[in-house]
Amino acid sequence: MGNVLKRLADGLIRALEIMMVLCMLVMLVMVFGNVMLRLFFNTGIDLSEEVPRFAFVWMTFLGAIVGMRKRAHLGVDLMVQLLPVAGRRVCWGLSQAVMLVCCIYIVYGTWLQHDIIAGNASPVAQLSMLWVYGVSYFTGAAIGLICLSNLVRLLMGRVPDHELIDVQEEGMEEAREAEHAMQAQTGSQGTQGGRA
Repeated sequence: MGNVLKRLADGLIRALEIMMVLCMLVMLVMVFGNVMLRLFFNTGIDLSEEVPRFAFVWMTFLGAIVGMRKRAHLGVDLMVQLLPVAGRRVCWGLSQAVMLVCCIYIVYGTWLQHDIIAGNASPVAQLSMLWVYGVSYFTGAAIGLICLSNLVRLLMGRVPDHELIDVQEEGMEEAREAEHAMQAQTGSQGTQGGRA
């Protein structure tokens, strides 16, 4: 069951990354195309003022989910590194709980303003602003689920020590994975040698 959920989460993150790339392409094509039209033909595309802005909002909110899943958000680990493992577990659990509360407020705040957002339309495309800012429903719920999952794993004792510090230096995660793989391989070779 755990592997199925992990594969599902990985697939969702992959889909979000593709959507982020599409948002970036929309921004690039529309802004660059509008600049070229204004420069060479003294005209422009009216939608190029709104759509790239909306794509940027979506890219930012979707990127927050991807960053949370990959543990790529900025953080300060100066004090946490000084704590023993038990202290790190408490701090990590508290940070996950605080983020979960913030996600609940994001979803609740969006719900409180739902009618106002839905009632406003963009000036050019006449698109309901719910299609733009409604992404906060999805972001708040997705990050909240990640935090809730992390808290459940912590209570079940399934959070490895290296995950208790959320700040990841570039390349450190890959190095840890390679080290774990090498330890597993060395352990299996030792077991085979012991049997021989």
